[in-house]
Amino acid sequence: MHKVLILNGPNLNLLGTRQPEVYGHTTLKMVEETCVSHGASIGLEVSHLQSNHEGALIDAIHGAKGNQDGIVLNAGAYTHTSIALMDAISSVELPVVEVHLSNIHAREAFRHKSYIARVALGQICGFGLQSYVMALDALSAHFRDKGAV
Repeated sequence: MHKVLILNGPNLNLLGTRQPEVYGHTTLKMVEETCVSHGASIGLEVSHLQSNHEGALIDAIHGAKGNQDGIVLNAGAYTHTSIALMDAISSVELPVVEVHLSNIHAREAFRHKSYIARVALGQICGFGLQSYVMALDALSAHFRDKGAV
């Protein structure tokens, strides 16, 4: 069974109450439970971490090397600002799928640029909770295609 870390960045602990018109009413706990359940159904062991601190996210990415087979990352606002997260992802050489609940390309112009996308397998955005499910499916397919199942 492959291990996947779901890593959520700043302000995602407020899901369900933070700007529901943008992010919906899904809570972080709902995201975590759905990912663990869906992951198990497709042969992935899913763990999760949320932090509002860039350094903690970097530490989690570093800690994933040798302990996880892939990462699903919603870096929140750090997506658009953090070269450090981009470098951390490059350094660990793990497959990463970038996710966002909202469609960042339909929002403010500053949200259109992603440093994470440069080093990710791909980006899934705009599908709410389903974005995470799709990311797990994408990682599972990646493992299968690489003959790592």
